[in-house]
Amino acid sequence: MGGIYGSAALDPSIAFADPIQPPDLTKCGPASVTTTGPTVQCCPPFKGPDNIIDFKLPSPRERVRTRPAAHLVDKAYIKKYERAIQLMRSFPETGLQVHFSWIFFPFHRLYLYFFERILGKLIDDPTFALPYWNWDSPPGMNMPAIFTDPNSPLYDPIRNPTHSDPSFMLDLDWSREDIVVSPEEQIKSNLNLMNTQMVSGAKKRTLFFGTPLKAGDAAANTGQGSIERSPHMNIHIWTGDPKQAHTEDMGNFYSAGRDPIFYCHHANVDRMWDLWKTLGPRRTDFTDPDWLEAAFVFYDEDKNLVRCKVKDCLDSRKLNYDYQKVPLPWLDTKRTPKAKKKTLANAFATKKRELTPLSAFPLVLNKAISVVVPRGKRSRTVVEKEEEEEILVVEGIEFDRGNVVKFDVALNDEDDTGVPAGPQDTEFAGTFVNVPHREKQGAPSFKAVLRLGITDLLEDLGADDDDTVVVTLVPKVGEVKIGGLKIDYITD
Repeated sequence: MGGIYGSAALDPSIAFADPIQPPDLTKCGPASVTTTGPTVQCCPPFKGPDNIIDFKLPSPRERVRTRPAAHLVDKAYIKKYERAIQLMRSFPETGLQVHFSWIFFPFHRLYLYFFERILGKLIDDPTFALPYWNWDSPPGMNMPAIFTDPNSPLYDPIRNPTHSDPSFMLDLDWSREDIVVSPEEQIKSNLNLMNTQMVSGAKKRTLFFGTPLKAGDAAANTGQGSIERSPHMNIHIWTGDPKQAHTEDMGNFYSAGRDPIFYCHHANVDRMWDLWKTLGPRRTDFTDPDWLEAAFVFYDEDKNLVRCKVKDCLDSRKLNYDYQKVPLPWLDTKRTPKAKKKTLANAFATKKRELTPLSAFPLVLNKAISVVVPRGKRSRTVVEKEEEEEILVVEGIEFDRGNVVKFDVALNDEDDTGVPAGPQDTEFAGTFVNVPHREKQGAPSFKAVLRLGITDLLEDLGADDDDTVVVTLVPKVGEVKIGGLKIDYITD
C-alpha cells in the first residue's frame, strides 16, 4: 500500500492545501523497478472515498503492547510471532516509498501500528507487539537470531548471506564492503555514529526529522533526517542481497516489506523518535499545521480504510504501545581527532593537497575532494549556539534514485595517510545514503539536500574561531553530482 505515496501524494496536480493529503487512489497504478524490469502491483483495493473512515485513538482501557528487543525474546514469543508472519504472508505483497522529508517518522509509525494490530488479530492476541532490532546497542549489533532459521516464517532467503550469520557484527556506516576490524573498533564506530545522529548532529527538529514537504512542493531538494539517512538506510543495504539485480529484498524499498526483519528494523527507528524527545527540552515535535495535518490512509485490522493524520501519532503511549527498556551506551561516547589542529587551509597547502574551489561546482563526485568553505559567524556564545545550530549544507545532490548511493563528509581532515575520516573520528561530519526506490518509467534523476549539524564538531576540533572550514567529500558507492557547499544557521 505504501507505494502509492511515492508518486501520487507528491503530485502537485492533486494538491489543494499545504499539508500532504492522502493520494487519489483512483490514480494508483503499477510501478517498475527499472524501465526494462518487471512491474510491481502496489495498489490497495479501493471502493471509493466514501468508504474511508477517520482514525481514532485506541481505547485507554486497552492493554499496552510492549515491543521487546529482538535479541531478548523467549521461545513462546517466537512461536507466536512466527505464526502471525506465516498468516500475513498469505496476503498480497505491498510496497513503501515515503522518504527524504519530515513525514518519514510519522508515516512509518502509523504503518507499523496497523501492521502490528493486524498480526495480533491474525493470532487472536490483542496484546501482541512487534520486536525491535536493538542495533544501537552492542548486544543487538548483528542480525537477530530469530530471523536466521531457514525453517521459520521469519526467515528470508534473499538477504546478504554473510550478514545473515548472527555472529557477524553490523556496521552502521556500511559502504557495501566488509572491512575487517576488531569487535571493539566496530562497536566504537557504531556508538559514535549513533551519538552523532541522535545527539550532537540532531539538535534541531529539521536535522532529526528531515526537511518540510508540503502539498504542491516538488519532491526534489528535500532532505532526510539524521536517523533516516543513517543508520536506517545503511541497515537496509547491509541486509539486502548484493547478488540480486536490485539488492532485494531489504536493499530496495519496493521489496523491503517482503522481509519480516523490515518491521523489526523500523520498530527501532520508531523507538529513536521516542528517545530523541527525552534528550533535552528543545527536542520536541514540529508544531507546524502543515506537518500535523498531513494525512495518509491505511487498512486496519478490520479491513477498514482509515484516514490518519500526523497529529494522531505523536505519542506512542496514546497508541497503546511502548518499548522494552535497555541501556543506551551511545549517549556519552566521545570521538577521537585523527590529528592535532593546525592551520586549516594552510595545512592542506603545506601538504600540497589539491583543494577544489567553490567555483568548480556543480561537479560529479568521482574522487575525494576538499573544499575551503567560508563561515558566516565565529566565536559564538553558548546562548547563541543554543539558539542557532551551525550546519553544513550540501546542495543539489543529483543521482539516479534507482541506485545505491553513498558519500561521506568530513571537516578539517588534515590527516594525509589516505584513510578518510570515519564515525570513530572527530572529523567525521556525516554521510549521505540512498536506498534504491521504485520509480515511474522515465522518471528523471532525483535531487536532494544534505544538512549536517556541526556546532559541537567545530568545538571538538578547536575550530570555532576559524573563518573557514575545509570540507572533504568522499564518494563511497554509486555516481552522484554535487551542486555546491555552504555554511548556514538554523533555529528549528
